[in-house]
Amino acid sequence: MFSKKVQAISPSPTLAIDAKAKQMKADGIDVIGFGAGEPDFDTPVHIREAAIKAINDGFTRYTPVAGSADLLEAICQKFRRDNGLQYEVKNIVVSNGAKHSLANAFAALLNPGDEVIVPAPYWVSYPEIVKMNDGVPVIVETVKENNFKITPKELQQALTDKTKAILLNSPNNPTGQVYNRAELEAIADFAVEHDLYVVSDEIYEKLIYGGEKHVSIASLGEAIKERTIIVNGVSKAYAMTGWRIGFTASTATLAKMMSSLQSHMASNANSIAQKATIAALSGPQDCVAEMRAAFAARRDAMVEKIAAISGLSCIEPLGAFYVFVDVSGMLGRSCRGRTIKTSDDFAAVLLEEKQVTVVPGTGFGAPEFIRLSYALSMEKMLEGLERIDAFVRSLE
Repeated sequence: MFSKKVQAISPSPTLAIDAKAKQMKADGIDVIGFGAGEPDFDTPVHIREAAIKAINDGFTRYTPVAGSADLLEAICQKFRRDNGLQYEVKNIVVSNGAKHSLANAFAALLNPGDEVIVPAPYWVSYPEIVKMNDGVPVIVETVKENNFKITPKELQQALTDKTKAILLNSPNNPTGQVYNRAELEAIADFAVEHDLYVVSDEIYEKLIYGGEKHVSIASLGEAIKERTIIVNGVSKAYAMTGWRIGFTASTATLAKMMSSLQSHMASNANSIAQKATIAALSGPQDCVAEMRAAFAARRDAMVEKIAAISGLSCIEPLGAFYVFVDVSGMLGRSCRGRTIKTSDDFAAVLLEEKQVTVVPGTGFGAPEFIRLSYALSMEKMLEGLERIDAFVRSLE
């Protein structure tokens, strides 16, 4: 008998659509994809050059499991500069991407049966990572009227004597919403009152638009800082998805446990990518501002176009690079005799009819929505939105 735990992992609901889209592209069909969870920009030159220098300097051997000393210090400086947080190198663990950091965090926190409150909509891997570490994800559906942000009242309703942690993601994937200071203070007070941990995924921290500001929940006082594991990395802000560098900031006790676990599971993160990460965090930040400006322009254009498509709607995202679109008005309509009953159907028929890929909301815990990424060129994005518009107008 194979592992029951692994067999219980839910496969991604987008796999079938992804496979079909790839086959269509291989057949020479012009498919426009809104599924990307990564920036469409190249990694900035100074970061690439740091990696090349690391190779030429022979920095290709093992580093300490938690990360090289100079990278750990650069991360501490980043937290001081960006978040007003004082951490020492003993509080930081560098891993193979933020997903690995999340796995380390829950492995260190959870015992069998411990519950983790996961607000929905959520990133597809959150419940699975909790389950793989013997925890129980408790999904709490947030409401559109509150911009899909969880409240203390909703937390209270989900609380049991088995609750161990709250998973927070701001800016949020898939909704693009950002928790403000007051909302975070309320969640922090709840966590402290009930002696809960907070795993705070802040990977989209630098991709926030307009006048909004990122606030790390750990910065709201020593009591909540002691109960928070911050998860961050360089993949989204610096277009470094393939470099696989994530990191956590936590108490020294938790960091030591995560480092010990990682020493047996993966050892250190890629040494060359560690040097590139130092360049990203400590070097010029103009590249981030330029990418953010491009994303902001695309966001504005996408939100405007969606608002003009009859039957579709969205809440303006304040961060990340996604728009979460309500397609409930399309359910029950049909195309060539095929009835669209779910967002999965909407995505499948859209791909067949107009050669456009979107991510159905099923895997995010929001089955009446689709996620559109604006991490593609303005030209392609606008063409794809025109195709979606034509598709919606064709439904009966």
